[in-house]
Amino acid sequence: MCRAHATVRELLGALVGENRELAVVDLEAGLENLSRGTPRHADVLLIVLEPYFKSLETGRRILELARELGIQRIYGVANEGILSADRQGRSPVDVAPDSPAVRAVHDLAQSL
Repeated sequence: MCRAHATVRELLGALVGENRELAVVDLEAGLENLSRGTPRHADVLLIVLEPYFKSLETGRRILELARELGIQRIYGVANEGILSADRQGRSPVDVAPDSPAVRAVHDLAQSL
């Protein structure tokens, strides 16, 4: 097993173990983190999806792997309407604070 994944997995386990600390972690995109069990201690997993077939297919596989790890709360976040901000290298909140995408992220954060 890759030492980096094992280290992150154990660190997260220690953070959210007995003390139930809150940790927000932005993992590298793709399947490797899930296949190595890195987020196994997560209470919630957000899967960011681009509006392309390959991204949606990867999201489906991530969902399967997350369920195998026992993660109960799994949400997909469609990354639509963010392209302009991405092209400018700026935050969507700064580019279009009233956009549906920014409102949806705000609502999701509130519900979590």
